[in-house]
Amino acid sequence: MRSAAQLFAERGFAAVSTVELGDAVGMSGPALYNYFPSKEALLAEVLIDASRRLLEGCRELVAEPGAPVQLLRRLVRFHLDFATADPDVIRIQDRELAQLPSDVNHTVRSLQRQYVQEWDVVLASVRPELDAAERQTRLLGTFGLLNSTPHSAVAADASDILAGMALRALTGP
Repeated sequence: MRSAAQLFAERGFAAVSTVELGDAVGMSGPALYNYFPSKEALLAEVLIDASRRLLEGCRELVAEPGAPVQLLRRLVRFHLDFATADPDVIRIQDRELAQLPSDVNHTVRSLQRQYVQEWDVVLASVRPELDAAERQTRLLGTFGLLNSTPHSAVAADASDILAGMALRALTGP
């Protein structure tokens, strides 16, 4: 799936053929149909898998003991590490979600909403004075910042800078 994600991220879903996908993994294009019924199904699997990994990792962190502000820091670092390790998936999620059939799009969006909800519970315990709308705005802005990592200039300390910015956006005035 990583090879497919890389091709989709580099060239766009519509521009990648099944032959190119097959070549990337060392098989013929038609052989892909032994594993996925369509190119769209492969894209769906990439995005659903990424959304599940984010949600599961988040839930594992939330289950760990610790002060809410420390948990928020761990969540920021977790998301940033995911975006850094899987930049192609982040790019695809930004650009290609609309290519999915509506039921699959709904599944991905549902997983994403659950992920945001997990963060919202933590943020509400760190900043109880914020109403739901402000927390949502801060969270979505933070995800935009953290998801910009694949597009950011590569600097040795870029992750630390982005993590600091994200934490200030979430916890600052």
